[in-house]
Amino acid sequence: MRRVPPVVRRHAFGWVEPAEIKFMPKIKRNWKSVLASALLVASAAFLVVSCETVTRTVVVPPNIPGASFVGSDACAQCHENITRDFPTATHSRLRAQGTNAFNMGCESCHGPASLHVESAGERKTSTNFSPGQPRVRSGSQRQTIVNPRRNADNCFDCHLDKRGQFELPNHHPVPEGKISCGDCHDPHKGPVVKEGGTSLLSENETCVKCHTAQRGPFVFEHEAMREGCITCHDPHGTVNAKMLTSRNSTLCLKCHFQQVQGGRILIGGSDHSLRLSQGTCWSGGCHEAMHGSQVNSSLRF
Repeated sequence: MRRVPPVVRRHAFGWVEPAEIKFMPKIKRNWKSVLASALLVASAAFLVVSCETVTRTVVVPPNIPGASFVGSDACAQCHENITRDFPTATHSRLRAQGTNAFNMGCESCHGPASLHVESAGERKTSTNFSPGQPRVRSGSQRQTIVNPRRNADNCFDCHLDKRGQFELPNHHPVPEGKISCGDCHDPHKGPVVKEGGTSLLSENETCVKCHTAQRGPFVFEHEAMREGCITCHDPHGTVNAKMLTSRNSTLCLKCHFQQVQGGRILIGGSDHSLRLSQGTCWSGGCHEAMHGSQVNSSLRF
């Protein structure tokens, strides 16, 4: 505590008196808190710089308790039919070269495979062996290998934007476990979207395997179907009903341009001035067969 010098008060009659003496606490600098603050600032600056200057993709492979990485060559001894075609896969372009590739092949998605190899391909065992210490585990901890088909979290580790899309109101039931990423994508062979790329079949074949009513053929087809289902739908999820990429007639007007002539709204050369107030293009009782029709060229039904 340090003492503050007294302040003198002067009265009208000429006499003076010292003001009451006040004491102020002496400020002590805590060097530990200062050092901690400095380290925190330095750490934040390091993280910002490292994230901005990194020249490679940083991936954390899935973990399996008690397992270690063995390399993709060990996987090829049993899964030759998969590893043989993997060089044609889109995912194969992500494989690192040299010593960096040791644990970034198959095991970057399926986790360290030593327990899987030692158990001769068992998917689950009653005991997970750590060096010199066998430990009994239960549930997911008993797995010897990670199967992304059963849980999309492994895919989401890299495809972060898709994780966000599957949180939107309208999405395919992947988070619910009813389908998996592998139902539409093939990570082991060819283009990542099944039937896509240079294959003779279009990407629509992946969709119509489940959505059979939209397969056709139709006498009067919707030209957008030639472009692909993703012209109107986003299969991972959107805020719009039926996973549409845009809301209501806004979606249709991307291709079917709107013109205003003489107070009339023309779409496709036809006056839609009164029809637009009835609802969307497909819910207003006009173009209900938007995927194709067998009887009407305007896709009315």
